[in-house]
Amino acid sequence: MYKPYETTFRGQRMTIKEKLMNISFWYVFFICLLAAIGVTMLYSAANGHWSPWAINQLLRFGVGFGVMIFFALINIRIILRYSYLFYFFTLILLVVVEVTGHIGMGAQRWINFGFFKLQPSELMKIALVLVLARYFHSVQLQTIESTQGMIKPLLLALVPAGLIIVQPDLGTGLMLIMTTTAIFFAVGVQIWKFVALGVTGIILAPIAWHFLHDYQKDRVLTFLNPERDPLGAGYHIIQSKIALGSGGVFGKGFLKGTQTHLNFLPEKHTDFIFTMLSEELGMVGAVLVILINFCIIAYGYSFAFKSSSYFGKLVAIGLTTNYFLYVFINTAMVLGLIPVVGIPLPLISYGGTVMLSVMASFGILLSVHINRDVTVGKD
Repeated sequence: MYKPYETTFRGQRMTIKEKLMNISFWYVFFICLLAAIGVTMLYSAANGHWSPWAINQLLRFGVGFGVMIFFALINIRIILRYSYLFYFFTLILLVVVEVTGHIGMGAQRWINFGFFKLQPSELMKIALVLVLARYFHSVQLQTIESTQGMIKPLLLALVPAGLIIVQPDLGTGLMLIMTTTAIFFAVGVQIWKFVALGVTGIILAPIAWHFLHDYQKDRVLTFLNPERDPLGAGYHIIQSKIALGSGGVFGKGFLKGTQTHLNFLPEKHTDFIFTMLSEELGMVGAVLVILINFCIIAYGYSFAFKSSSYFGKLVAIGLTTNYFLYVFINTAMVLGLIPVVGIPLPLISYGGTVMLSVMASFGILLSVHINRDVTVGKD
């Protein structure tokens, strides 16, 4: 039998204690388990030392955990209310990066605050999902079906994606576009529009090729033929495949990866940490990490399914798809299935802004779950 007080309990009048009790603890468990594996592998990457990576990653996860709980306790109506403000604030940060951003590894992607380097493109992955969710939450079906009604959400996505691509950060820019595509599909945009955009993209690809930086062209050509430059552009992926294959089923053992500890494998603590994990823990360890990520992704989509608000559904779909893209692109990259791009493996790769942005997105997903029965108006 329906009980009116249940909506009140799970809705707008929940206390902090009641919200904490409604957190999906299995979801939080899988997040913590993955972070623990990440810290362990960073300990190994430093040859059995906590410094410089493992201890910093542990501290960042601690801060990130607090950020996650903070966002989890926020009412989803507040997230809706400030979606546009957060988006335009992040967009301003992207513009600031273009003007006075900190240059690292040949790219201008960070704002240097002295004690912390902020990468606004990571925040935009959250901001874009929130602003698109709010837009589609507030419009009628007829607007979505009209071509004119799609101009605004396209601009909301393409402007920050363009700013990020010219940093240059092609991988993150494409992630924004793919997440936008997933949201467009979820809201019911007609298939012919996706086909039209796809055909347009294919037609423009030869033109876009000439605007790529030399290192980006090298990555594509190396993906097609890694042996063309085995000591240069192809070195990363060749060493990655050697490490992956040498791990076998059960791995060489913790702290015993030869490719890693003899420094043949580059970027072992960031982009290629999944390769190091596979060498030391074997296929068993790699599959375990993939299964944990599968559980996190499955929980995220289940939050979307259970949410009674359209805004909550779209936020959960967008943020979970964004997390899926992190995992898929990184693992496919180190396996040689796609060109090498600078996309880390969340909670395992070393990085500050990525850690905090991913934990914040987990917190927002938990907020969607906790407020799954809250009625959200058009405003």
